[in-house]
Amino acid sequence: MKGIITVLGKDKVGIIAKVCTYLAEHNLNILDISQTIVQDYFNMMMIVDISAPSKSFEEIVLDLQHVGEDIGVEIKLQHEDIFNIMHRI
Repeated sequence: MKGIITVLGKDKVGIIAKVCTYLAEHNLNILDISQTIVQDYFNMMMIVDISAPSKSFEEIVLDLQHVGEDIGVEIKLQHEDIFNIMHRI
Protein backbone atom coordinates (compact mmCIF):
# COMPACT_ATOMS: atom_id res chain seq x y z
CA MET A 1 0.00 0.00 0.00
CA LYS A 2 1.13 3.51 -0.75
CA GLY A 3 0.38 6.92 0.69
CA ILE A 4 0.78 10.36 -0.83
CA ILE A 5 2.21 13.06 1.43
CA THR A 6 2.05 16.73 0.49
CA VAL A 7 3.86 19.49 2.36
CA LEU A 8 3.16 23.17 1.67
CA GLY A 9 4.27 26.34 3.39
CA LYS A 10 6.81 29.11 3.74
CA ASP A 11 10.32 27.74 3.19
CA LYS A 12 12.62 27.28 6.17
CA VAL A 13 15.51 25.07 7.22
CA GLY A 14 14.71 21.52 8.32
CA ILE A 15 11.32 20.80 6.73
CA ILE A 16 12.46 17.70 4.86
CA ALA A 17 14.52 16.54 7.83
CA LYS A 18 11.57 16.74 10.25
CA VAL A 19 9.20 14.91 7.91
CA CYS A 20 11.74 12.22 7.00
CA THR A 21 12.69 11.68 10.64
CA TYR A 22 9.05 11.10 11.57
CA LEU A 23 8.59 8.68 8.67
CA ALA A 24 11.71 6.68 9.56
CA GLU A 25 10.69 6.47 13.23
CA HIS A 26 7.33 4.97 12.19
CA ASN A 27 8.57 2.49 9.57
CA LEU A 28 7.28 4.42 6.55
CA ASN A 29 9.66 4.06 3.61
CA ILE A 30 9.99 6.90 1.10
CA LEU A 31 9.56 5.51 -2.42
CA ASP A 32 9.69 8.79 -4.33
CA ILE A 33 10.09 12.45 -3.46
CA SER A 34 9.76 15.70 -5.38
CA GLN A 35 10.42 19.10 -3.82
CA THR A 36 10.54 22.62 -5.16
CA ILE A 37 10.62 26.16 -3.86
CA VAL A 38 8.63 28.84 -5.67
CA GLN A 39 9.19 32.41 -4.47
CA ASP A 40 10.00 31.35 -0.89
CA TYR A 41 7.16 28.80 -0.74
CA PHE A 42 8.08 25.17 -0.12
CA ASN A 43 6.19 22.44 -1.97
CA MET A 44 6.92 18.73 -1.58
CA MET A 45 5.19 15.53 -2.63
CA MET A 46 6.24 12.11 -1.40
CA ILE A 47 5.11 8.60 -2.22
CA VAL A 48 5.55 6.40 0.86
CA ASP A 49 5.12 2.72 1.59
CA ILE A 50 2.42 2.39 4.28
CA SER A 51 2.21 -1.40 4.32
CA ALA A 52 3.97 -1.87 7.69
CA PRO A 53 3.61 1.28 9.82
CA SER A 54 4.11 1.28 13.58
CA LYS A 55 0.80 3.15 14.06
CA SER A 56 -2.61 3.19 12.39
CA PHE A 57 -3.10 5.27 9.25
CA GLU A 58 -5.39 7.67 11.12
CA GLU A 59 -2.81 8.19 13.89
CA ILE A 60 -0.10 8.93 11.34
CA VAL A 61 -2.35 11.46 9.57
CA LEU A 62 -2.88 13.30 12.86
CA ASP A 63 0.79 13.06 13.86
CA LEU A 64 1.90 14.54 10.53
CA GLN A 65 -0.57 17.39 10.97
CA HIS A 66 1.04 18.11 14.35
CA VAL A 67 4.55 17.92 12.86
CA GLY A 68 3.40 20.44 10.26
CA GLU A 69 2.00 22.76 12.91
CA ASP A 70 5.28 22.57 14.84
CA ILE A 71 7.35 23.63 11.83
CA GLY A 72 4.83 26.02 10.27
CA VAL A 73 3.73 24.05 7.19
CA GLU A 74 0.69 22.03 6.18
CA ILE A 75 1.26 18.28 5.87
CA LYS A 76 -1.36 15.91 4.46
CA LEU A 77 -1.22 12.14 4.09
CA GLN A 78 -3.74 10.52 1.77
CA HIS A 79 -4.14 6.89 0.75
CA GLU A 80 -3.28 6.13 -2.89
CA ASP A 81 -6.74 4.58 -3.33
CA ILE A 82 -8.26 8.08 -3.31
CA PHE A 83 -6.29 8.97 -6.42
CA ASN A 84 -6.85 5.63 -8.15
CA ILE A 85 -10.61 5.81 -7.68
CA MET A 86 -10.74 9.50 -8.59
CA HIS A 87 -9.23 8.75 -12.00
CA ARG A 88 -11.67 5.91 -12.70
CA ILE A 89 -14.74 8.15 -12.37
